[in-house]
Amino acid sequence: MSSFQEFQARHDLSMEALCARILERHAATIRVKKPAVAIANLARIVETTLTLANRKGFHSMSLRDLTEQSGLSMGALYAYFDSKDTLLMMILGQVVGVVEEVLDNPPEALATDPAGRLRWLLKTHLYLTEAMHPWFVFAYMEAKAFSKEGRELAVSSEMMTESMIADALADGVACGLFAVPDVTMAAVLIKPMLQDWYVKRAKHRRRGVTPDLYAEQLIAFVEAAVGSRRVQAAGR
Repeated sequence: MSSFQEFQARHDLSMEALCARILERHAATIRVKKPAVAIANLARIVETTLTLANRKGFHSMSLRDLTEQSGLSMGALYAYFDSKDTLLMMILGQVVGVVEEVLDNPPEALATDPAGRLRWLLKTHLYLTEAMHPWFVFAYMEAKAFSKEGRELAVSSEMMTESMIADALADGVACGLFAVPDVTMAAVLIKPMLQDWYVKRAKHRRRGVTPDLYAEQLIAFVEAAVGSRRVQAAGR
């Protein structure tokens, strides 16, 4: 995977595809049984929720706001969820599910290549948040108001991605590629640089920074910080 365009071609993360996964996860409680209708309405609900949450905050958004903006009746909304907390968990659960699905499946060839795996993780994480930008902004900005269940899910997801990065660093240290005294702390420090792309994307866009350029520069920075022998060799 060499570019964001290639990532998009490989992963269908359109609103409809993501809402089809929500329907699959919550089929037992969603009362609309025609998949085409359910997916279309879920897409309207989620897209409107993300827009309203970005504008006024999820917990300031009322279900009446959601009905007015989505064009769906209150009864139609309750066919998909029974409360705002359930809606929040639907959205957050989809973010967490996609993160695990995409990041936990690096190419098999990278199993014995920690430097390549680290580059793949950083680039894939960044491309994933670009493809699902409104979803990740929602999860980040609304975290402080999550329920206990939501906070635990968000924290476990963040720790999972940090663990993946730490594992790649640890494997690199073990085979002499990296010099990192504390791989867990290094992963904790790397994570906010990944989050900066989607939280402050407008700032980067004003500077003409593309997802591919940000990925390239982030990887170069991290490799220099962890003492990558690949970077050292290139500098000779």
